[in-house]
Amino acid sequence: MTWAKLKQALGRMDWTLILTMLALLVFGITFIYSASYRSDDIPAGSFFEKQIVWALLGLGIFMVCTLVDYHHLRNVSWGFYALGLVLLVLVLLVGKKVYGAYRWLNLFGIQIQPSEFAKLTTLLALARFLSRPGRNLDEPVVVGQVLLIVAVPFLLILKEPDLGSASVLIPLAFFLMYAAGVPLKTLLILVAIGLLLMPLGWFALGDYQKERILVFLDPGRDPLGAGWNNIQSEIAVGSGGFWGKGYLKGTQNLLGFLPRTVAPTDFIYSVVAEEMGFAGSVLLLALYAALLTAGIRAALVARDKMGRLLAVGVTSSLFCHVTVNMAMTIGLLPITGIPLPLLSYGGSFMISTMVGLGIVQSVYVRRFRR
Repeated sequence: MTWAKLKQALGRMDWTLILTMLALLVFGITFIYSASYRSDDIPAGSFFEKQIVWALLGLGIFMVCTLVDYHHLRNVSWGFYALGLVLLVLVLLVGKKVYGAYRWLNLFGIQIQPSEFAKLTTLLALARFLSRPGRNLDEPVVVGQVLLIVAVPFLLILKEPDLGSASVLIPLAFFLMYAAGVPLKTLLILVAIGLLLMPLGWFALGDYQKERILVFLDPGRDPLGAGWNNIQSEIAVGSGGFWGKGYLKGTQNLLGFLPRTVAPTDFIYSVVAEEMGFAGSVLLLALYAALLTAGIRAALVARDKMGRLLAVGVTSSLFCHVTVNMAMTIGLLPITGIPLPLLSYGGSFMISTMVGLGIVQSVYVRRFRR
């Protein structure tokens, strides 16, 4: 890329997306430190320092994805999809078992979570498939092919088991089909079929997954065991009041009632809400709203269908993560283990999120036709 093209790309960037993304990264790093502060079993800076490294690496990857023309993804999307499936198979065969689930794979000394990257590669494959010129989206066989593309990674992730990550693929597929032009009637029929089959899904769940749902319906069922995180998270959020208890002063967090193993990851919002209160929660929601709006804006101004679907896919995935994560911390949904974008601790999710945002920025930068 020449200096002139680089300068042109920088001038065309959506700076709202960049500034919001940076604000959320700072937000996350700040409260990851708080979530591991004064821990007896974890060095206070371990999560904090590692997250800074992942954030800096993610920013570099974001810039690369921004500067690379997203049209190149058309030629490699199926290859990435296949690679994602290979990693999902490998994690089942030789992956590291943590808390009863095979979710981590050791590659060249680095622990990665293939399911996070599989969500992104599935998005690329769906965008490629649905944007193909001349494809008749009214045909049932086309919808069936879309469902097949989603079903393979869905079942592999479910096998780990990781119901939370697998479940994100379902709304992702529906958002993309709607944006691509699949008739609303067809989508409503699929939703109706899904609702009818949902009771059968109970028998496919593992014992601990069933217990999470039962505890969600009745937290008092096992308050010192499976229901502990639910109860302590709700106490943390509710006890923050309007202005919060102050940074590094959240008692549920500092005293370990909210376990240190989950506070920096799935329950980082609980830490934020306890220490910054309702005001901090509103600020956080405003930042996410700005980020999602930037994604929608990129989809609206995209110069072709491929770009529009990529932006819609990334934005809908972020929306699902934000909604489900916050809802589960306040008791509106069962605990699923879905992280909060740019806030929760974790390298795989950080990198996959930054790649997605870089693709959105690439779509926005190239909104003008040559």
